[in-house]
Formats: sequence, C-alpha cells, structure tokens
Amino acid sequence: MASKIFLDANCLLDLMLHRAGFQSANDIIQAGINGNIQLCTTPAVLHVTSYFTSQTLTNQQTKQGILILLNDVQVIDCDHATALIAVNSSIDDIEDALQYYTALTHGADYFISADKKLKKAAMPQLPVYTAAEFLAQMQQEG
Repeated sequence: MASKIFLDANCLLDLMLHRAGFQSANDIIQAGINGNIQLCTTPAVLHVTSYFTSQTLTNQQTKQGILILLNDVQVIDCDHATALIAVNSSIDDIEDALQYYTALTHGADYFISADKKLKKAAMPQLPVYTAAEFLAQMQQEG
C-alpha cells in the first residue's frame, strides 16, 4: 500500500502560485497521480489555498486549479472528538493542530508542511516534512 500523505496549505500554494517550492510540490502531486502515494488534505486547507490563490489568480483560474487538485487529492475532515484532542494538544497554533490531528486520525504517514514550529511539535507516528525533505526521504526508501 502506498504511503498516505497529508498536504498542508503552504505546499498547495507553492504548487498553484508557482512559488519557490513549486517543483517539489509538483513532484509530490505527480507521485500521487502515478499511484505511488495517496494524497489527502482538508476542506480548511482548500479554503486557505483558494483564498490566497484568488489574490493572485482569477476566480476561474483558482477554481480550475482546485478542481485539478481534487482529481488526485482526497478530502478528509475532522470530527468532534478529533477537534477536542487537537485543541487540547501541545500544538500552539489551533489551525495547525486541527490539520495535524485530522491527518493523524485518518492514518496519514507523512504531513507535508513548511511550518517549522509544527515540525518541532510533531509526534514520531506522523512526521512533518517539507516537500523537498519528503521527496529526499522517498528516494532513500526507494
């Protein structure tokens, strides 16, 4: 079974806005398209991604980009119990905690984010990697 990878907003923004991390984010999406990994994110991440993308791109371009992502990225969500665990966790940023514990609850193997504080707070069962770090890890395993 392919690894399940959670994509945080900064990874999706790198991809959609062609920011500095574009190539790494694109390579991860391509691995998902190829069936090497399973990709997931949350509605909240899609919300953040669409909001910031629409500041640069047109509404139609933003919608088209999100629709393309949804071809290969599964949307998962948080239930009440997971929200309680997240808010009571040691992760200071509530939004990060909600995303992290949602990914953990849904069996993600890796959490892709450029958030250094989240990386430090991560548990061993769900490590946080930047897109480039994850690709390097994939190559080592592979």
